[in-house]
Amino acid sequence: MRKTISLDLRERILECYDSENGTRNQAAKRFKVSLGMVKKLLQQRRDRQEIGAQHYRSGRKPIILEKHREEMRTLLIKKPDLTLNEIREHMKLDCTLPAIHYVLHDMGLTYQKRHSAPVSKVVRTSLKHAEIG
Repeated sequence: MRKTISLDLRERILECYDSENGTRNQAAKRFKVSLGMVKKLLQQRRDRQEIGAQHYRSGRKPIILEKHREEMRTLLIKKPDLTLNEIREHMKLDCTLPAIHYVLHDMGLTYQKRHSAPVSKVVRTSLKHAEIG
């Protein structure tokens, strides 16, 4: 499991590299981090002038964006009986059916087909228990 390295360790890695006490590979071995981590740290400092952890960039990026949500809402208003697969095909999304389900659920929308008849009530048909026989 990967862990975010501390700001202090990041500073020490860069200080070691900057003082020309070694190469990127030697700095990685000295501080027991990967060579890729040293390279990314140097690149991050060069590009952004900061070396802190970038948690906002981690994680999987959503496939279904806000514009897709609005399109889904409009589509389901026009055709409320569409299935998840039909929604995916109509919108040309490259995602799983559960992904669409979760988005619809988050939006408070349902995709289940409903009968147009009112729900029947369960009513007792007899007041007495029927006799056996």
